[in-house]
Amino acid sequence: MEPWMSFLTDVGFPAAVTFYLLHRIEGKLNILIDSIHALPDKLN
Repeated sequence: MEPWMSFLTDVGFPAAVTFYLLHRIEGKLNILIDSIHALPDKLN
């Protein structure tokens, strides 16, 4: 059981934080992509 706890703290927590941050950034990136796609229409 001890090796699993060590593995979970060494790998599991950073992986969970990474997935959480990627999930948060994804929405903001979609908004940015939509803005970039709409830019040529606004320039004309």
